[in-house]
Amino acid sequence: MAATLALEARETRKKLLLSQAQVSEAIGVSRTRYAEMERGDGAHAPLELWVKLGFALGRPLAVSFSRDSSTDGSAADPRDAGHLAAQELVLGLAREHGRAANVELPTRPHDPVYSADVVLCDDRRRTLLLIEIINRAGDLGATARSTDRKAAELERFAILAGGDDGPYLVAQGWLLVDTAANRQLVAKYPQFLRARHPGSSTAWARAIFDGSEPPTESAIAWIDPRSGRIFPMHWKA
Repeated sequence: MAATLALEARETRKKLLLSQAQVSEAIGVSRTRYAEMERGDGAHAPLELWVKLGFALGRPLAVSFSRDSSTDGSAADPRDAGHLAAQELVLGLAREHGRAANVELPTRPHDPVYSADVVLCDDRRRTLLLIEIINRAGDLGATARSTDRKAAELERFAILAGGDDGPYLVAQGWLLVDTAANRQLVAKYPQFLRARHPGSSTAWARAIFDGSEPPTESAIAWIDPRSGRIFPMHWKA
């Protein structure tokens, strides 16, 4: 939880053009202590401090217990069940295609806050596929920058995977979960998404679903875990 809050706090602070010193002064701690919280070392920080941070960033903290499963004795679904279902679909397809799969792969091993959603290793095509599954994009710009950073950091893994024959290629793209909210998002910001993902949506969907070669440019496609489908995004004129 501390790692998740740290990532959101850092991205929000930068979006607001605030320095760590300004935020630390607002919540009443030293800049060093606040920097530790942003690095994911805030597990022992009191709840009151996180509440102050939420107000300082204009994002009040919301806290609740998980659903009570004691009434029927069954285990409640995890909070990220929808995201896990999408990951499960991608990982299952990877196994069918003979691709090695990594989930929540730390792109900075010394700092587990930074991790890639799903990374597939296609030895036959000497390619690493960075797949970011988007349930609901809260900040498209921040998500795009985060994906680019992870792709750049994966270059180290690409060199290791390639060995003496040279580094693997790194292909990147998003899978947008097919929901009404995400379809509204695409309808509202099509030019941003098309500019951000100029690669072929059809090729990206096929690369994951059929195991074919991914596009060289970043691409985006739909994923529907309920039906087990991954399909291209068709832009309206």
